[in-house]
Amino acid sequence: MVSSGISPNEACVTSVARLAAAKGDGDYAFKLVKDIVSVPRLRTYAPALLCFCEKLEAEKGYEVEEHMEAAGIVMEEAEISALLKEWFCGEKAGEVSGFGNGMVRVREAVLKNGGGWHGQGWVGEGKWVVKKGNVGSTGRCLSCSEQLACVDTNEVETQKFMDSLVALAMERKAKMNLCEIKVDFSEFQDWLEKNGDYEAIVDGANIGLYQQNFADGGFSFPQLEAVVKELYAKSGGNKWPLILLHKKRVRALLENSTHRNQVEEWINNGVLYATPPGSNDDWYWLYAAAKLKCLLVTNDEMRDHIFELLGSSFFQKWKERHQVRYTFSKGNLKLEMPSSFSVVIQESEKGSWHVPVSCENNEELSRTWICISRESVLDSSKINGTFENGKSITW
Repeated sequence: MVSSGISPNEACVTSVARLAAAKGDGDYAFKLVKDIVSVPRLRTYAPALLCFCEKLEAEKGYEVEEHMEAAGIVMEEAEISALLKEWFCGEKAGEVSGFGNGMVRVREAVLKNGGGWHGQGWVGEGKWVVKKGNVGSTGRCLSCSEQLACVDTNEVETQKFMDSLVALAMERKAKMNLCEIKVDFSEFQDWLEKNGDYEAIVDGANIGLYQQNFADGGFSFPQLEAVVKELYAKSGGNKWPLILLHKKRVRALLENSTHRNQVEEWINNGVLYATPPGSNDDWYWLYAAAKLKCLLVTNDEMRDHIFELLGSSFFQKWKERHQVRYTFSKGNLKLEMPSSFSVVIQESEKGSWHVPVSCENNEELSRTWICISRESVLDSSKINGTFENGKSITW
């Protein structure tokens, strides 16, 4: 086709690349991608990458990975699995040793990255043991006894999101004077700096209006009160959550003799903040939860454009870690707290890796995980009596 002056399309090149890879010629499969295809896809790269990984030609595999990244192609499970196999099954992996006195640096990096990864290099020394096993309900690996992390957004992502949220609140055009809105949100930021000792933020409107008759303007104060009391109890009776409600709603509650005393108590204790007219409550409770890195109690699906300021991947990770959902069944409250661990590839402070495998039934306790640890880590677990049987596998 090329000699005849015909430009092969991506699908054609992919087919030839697959044939080349089937013959073990990863070099030609990769050359096709680099020389002919102007807009490659994941499937175009896969034959060369998987071929190199199968033959444990590490450097060539990494070259394909770098080329994919430059082209904006994101690897999926098959490609990531192949690269992991190539690394951990090779001799070089066992020869690479980590640093001795850098655990403080590792711990700091894990915290900065939001947990579950440090990226400081390989920790420990010795051969790697790959096992297939499960993770308990609390997030502890049943193969190596490592505790999996609940991965949060990193500091840079969170700060960027907060800055974008503040900019949106400041620039929002409303019927009232724009300058007043800027002042109001700035006042909230200053207030939060001085009073920000909260472990949970409560979206008061969302809770009070839950399962109520909107046509009648119904607002259930008992529901809001139940959530606040439950959060206080979960803190061991030490900390009240911060409740955010619109000023108009607060005024209406104060005019109700049944609720007045409780609302006044919240105000006097500094746990109720009334958001001003013309502002969106969402700005306030979302900013507070991000700023304080605490829980946010709301059933709001957060699908508005303001929640996609950093893209769905960021916000999904943030919600998984911070959002607390709730239900009321026959008047009984149930809070759905965030999971104790995240179902993502994780790197521990000890240098072990845990990789979740696709799960069809979404039952986390039955999900299979790949546990990759140094022999020294597993030996330590055995000595401490915490090692539980894991099944060795072949990739």
